Amino acid sequence: MTSEGGGLLRDRDFRLLLSGAAAGQLGAQVTVVALPLVAVVELDASPLQTGILTAAETAAFLLVGLPAGAWVDRMRRLPVLVRADVVRAVAMAALPLSAWAGVLTMTQLYVVALVTGVASVFFDIAHQSYLPSLLPRERLVAGNGALETVRSSSQMAGPGVGGVLVQVVGAPLALLADAAGYLVSALFLRGIRTPEPEPAPATGEPLRAQIMEGLAFVFRNPVLRMIACSTAVANFFASMLVAVQTVFLVRVLDLPPGVIGLMLSASAVGGLAGALCADVLGRTLGRARVIWLAPLVSGPFAVLWPLAGRGAAAVWFAVGSAAVFFGAVVYNVAQVSFRQVLCPDALLGRMNATLRFVVWGTMPFGALLGGAVAGACGARAAVWLCAAGFVLVPLPLLLSPLRRLRDLPAPESVPGPVAG
Repeated sequence: MTSEGGGLLRDRDFRLLLSGAAAGQLGAQVTVVALPLVAVVELDASPLQTGILTAAETAAFLLVGLPAGAWVDRMRRLPVLVRADVVRAVAMAALPLSAWAGVLTMTQLYVVALVTGVASVFFDIAHQSYLPSLLPRERLVAGNGALETVRSSSQMAGPGVGGVLVQVVGAPLALLADAAGYLVSALFLRGIRTPEPEPAPATGEPLRAQIMEGLAFVFRNPVLRMIACSTAVANFFASMLVAVQTVFLVRVLDLPPGVIGLMLSASAVGGLAGALCADVLGRTLGRARVIWLAPLVSGPFAVLWPLAGRGAAAVWFAVGSAAVFFGAVVYNVAQVSFRQVLCPDALLGRMNATLRFVVWGTMPFGALLGGAVAGACGARAAVWLCAAGFVLVPLPLLLSPLRRLRDLPAPESVPGPVAG
């Protein structure tokens, strides 16, 4: 973490925000391993069923993503975070209880994935919109970098812990770690004391008009529009990978759960390195320039995924993941900070919701396509398609005004209209 990021740790409430993020992310990353293993190993799910499960986890951004942003802008954001954590904890705890009772089914997995997805929509939108209330805008890059460091650290430890838990207690019981993580996160967030500005008084403007204001803010700005496009492409193919990687690692590479956890932790090692380097790279290369440079350099490493084989050759999957996610985290820190600097507070929820609707809305379709391709042509063919897709990610950014920017501009200097 940079010295500026270290200075943020002296802020009690920011420490609580980081601690909550660490607890929630650690539990969620255990689920990255445990939930698909429940489907594949415990319930003998097909590749298409695992694709449907991944789609159910992200479908909420299509179903409620846009109105959620308008609702979040009408509310104080910290209470939204706490309530979302509690809902996710209760939903995840239901799965091991059902497994213990012998009534667990794929249908219940789909329902829990959808419920936790809806709660995550509100949590993620409120979380990105809350940070500018806690930190001055000149410290947002450092704050986002610190949050990405915590997230990547949790992603590094979580899958490994999840793999061991699955081997020791079984996949269903391992999901209790996720429920516990969300509860601990809620407790940390409840301890934050920094006064949060009251939302703007209701104007009587219809919900549809408020949603359209957020859409206009994003799509009338050429930089935000291309960021949305590139991130949507990345998430589409990342969701394909998530849908098929467990089938690929279990049935093609013949890896045990503990090793699978280590394989999935490799992406987090790269992500952690990206989070630690993001601020330095931004200052050295330019905070706007690094938005397109990061995926341009890291994306081609995705071809190492389908080149992985059994035995020692499985390491290529881990190497490719580490390199791709290094670039992904550097990109995320830079582009999220760009959005937060650009957007007025009253529109943060709707701006973030619009971006989430677009960039996460592609994920259910990517997951379904991944499951279908794996079922029809095999898991390795689906992973090849994922790798090809990651090479395309930077193209919209290269066609945007970002090519002419070095650093994050003041809102009034960003090319194109910035208000809806």
